[in-house]
Amino acid sequence: MEILTVDFFQRALTGGVLIGLTAPLIGIFLVLRRLSMIGDTLAHVTIAGVALGFLVGVYPVGMGLIFAVIASFAIEKLRKAYKGYAELSIAIIMSGGVALASLFFTLGMGYNTDVVSYLFGSIYTLDTTDLYVVGAVTVIVVTVIAVFFKEFFLLSFEEDAAAVSGLPVKLLNMLITIMTAHVVSTAIKIVGALLVSALLTIPAACSLIIARSFKSSVVFSVIIAEIAVVAGLMIAGIWNLAPGATIVLLLIAMLILTLLGKKGLSA
Repeated sequence: MEILTVDFFQRALTGGVLIGLTAPLIGIFLVLRRLSMIGDTLAHVTIAGVALGFLVGVYPVGMGLIFAVIASFAIEKLRKAYKGYAELSIAIIMSGGVALASLFFTLGMGYNTDVVSYLFGSIYTLDTTDLYVVGAVTVIVVTVIAVFFKEFFLLSFEEDAAAVSGLPVKLLNMLITIMTAHVVSTAIKIVGALLVSALLTIPAACSLIIARSFKSSVVFSVIIAEIAVVAGLMIAGIWNLAPGATIVLLLIAMLILTLLGKKGLSA
């Protein structure tokens, strides 16, 4: 337990707990709206921003956040342009993000090692600035969801009904996408761009199996994410494993156990 007294691990644990709160809060709405892949898309775009940040000497996470927010606006525009093919917007933006990241990788060969750490996560390198950014994003996400919880609930299950009832559907859609961009851009340093989607979707997948109401599914998804984050960091710290990968593998194990438990109860 001595690892809990080390400064870098305390920062990692703080950042992990904050992302463990915000990622499943956003993820449950994305899963219900069948937009699970948006996390991967924004992560790829964020990596392009991070690469540019290293290239021009600007705070990488900040530049990644700007790229992700711009991409979120583009996704919503394309979703409206291709109403019958909403997933097309995700594929288009992801392709653009990968292309830009590849271009910036090529231009900044000396920074490739630093950028690669964002692909797989570098939670032990979190500094005070990173924690302030993650903390600010957490406050924003929790506040917005608390204020618009009922509206997001209706939007997730029946967008047409939400529009008919007079809700500002376009604004709500944009809010969810922008918040997703904020969460993804701050989470990539914790679990990595290649794994961030798991933190958005797997806790929601588990909670939808065991929960009996929407509110309980939100609570369960947060609890599951926090257990995976804290346990994953402890295991990774003690046995010198990759923390992002350990967290995601624990989430997958929890999902398997949940599915087996449900199958056993229904048998």
